[in-house]
Amino acid sequence: MLISPEELELAADNLRAMARDEQLKAQVMAMPALARVAHRISQRYLAGNTLDTAFAQIAQITDRGHRSSIECVGESIRDTHVAETETGIFLSIAERLKSSKTDTTLSFDLSHLGSAIDSKLGLHNALHVARAAREAGTYLMISAEGSDRTDLVLDLWERLIRDFPETGITLQARLFRTSQDLVRVLELGGGPVRLVRGAFQEPLKAAIARNHPDLVDKYVQLAGLLVSSGRRTNIATHDEQLIRRLKQELGTALLSPQVEFEMLQGLGTQQLDALHNEGFITREYAVFGPEYWLYVLNRLAEDPQRIMLAVADLRLSPNTAQGSWMSES
Repeated sequence: MLISPEELELAADNLRAMARDEQLKAQVMAMPALARVAHRISQRYLAGNTLDTAFAQIAQITDRGHRSSIECVGESIRDTHVAETETGIFLSIAERLKSSKTDTTLSFDLSHLGSAIDSKLGLHNALHVARAAREAGTYLMISAEGSDRTDLVLDLWERLIRDFPETGITLQARLFRTSQDLVRVLELGGGPVRLVRGAFQEPLKAAIARNHPDLVDKYVQLAGLLVSSGRRTNIATHDEQLIRRLKQELGTALLSPQVEFEMLQGLGTQQLDALHNEGFITREYAVFGPEYWLYVLNRLAEDPQRIMLAVADLRLSPNTAQGSWMSES
C-alpha cells in the first residue's frame, strides 16, 4: 500500500478537523463552484434535499426489508431563529410519518435544535419534537456529539425521558467515559441505546484512537453488556470484521427482537441486506437536507480511502474542457 496506516489516520484527523470548522463550511457553500463539487460528493450519502426525496428513500429502505431512521442533517446551530426553523422541519417530518406506514425513527443532534445556544432552548425544542414523534407512532433517537458535549447530551436526554421514556440515546465506544455512562443509562431506563464507534476528532485523553485494536474489544464488551441487559440495542457499525467478532462472541443473542443492526445510507448497503437475509433485524439511516458539509466530511474521515470514491462521484466527462468542469451543472 502506497499510503501507510499512520498517513491514513492523519488524513482522517484532518478531515475531522475540517468537519468541525464551521467557517470553512460557510466559505465552501458560499462559492458556487466549490458548492457544486461538495454537492456531487454528498449524493452517495444523502437522501436528497427535501422531505419528498427523503421519504422516497425511506420507501426504498422499507421495500428492502429494513426499518429506517430519518434525519434532516445539521448541528451546532448558533442562532435562535434558525434553531426554531430547524425544529419546524422535524415537526414536519413527524407529521409526514403519521401516514408513512413505515417503522421509522426520528434522529437528530440536540445542538441542531439549539442546545449549543442554550440548554433550555434545546430541551424546549426537543420536547416539542418528541411529542410530535409520539403522536406519529414513533420516537426520537438522540445522536452523539463531541466529547465536550457528552454531559450536555446525556443531561438533556435524562430530562427528555421523564416525559418521553421511549427516547433513545447514542453512546460512543471510543470514549473512555462510556463504560460509566452506560451504567447511568441502564439505571435510568429510557429507550433504545445506539452504540457507535465514534466519528469525531477527540483528544487522546478522552478517547481510544480509531485505529487502535482496543477499540474493537471495547465495542464488543459494551455491546455484550447492552444485549445481556435486555435493553433495546442498536449495533451501529459498517465494520465487517467487527460484525464477525460480534457474531462469534454474542451468537444467537443478536437475533433477539431487542437487537438491531443499523447502518448509514450509502455505507454498507450489501452488508445490511445480507444481515437481513440471515434473520437479523436491520435499520438503515437516511439523512437529507442542504447542510450536509460536516456530515459528509465525517463519513470520509471514517475511511479516508473513500476520498477516491469522492473523486469518482464527481462524474466528469472525458471531454470536459480543462478548467471548465467546476462550472458544470
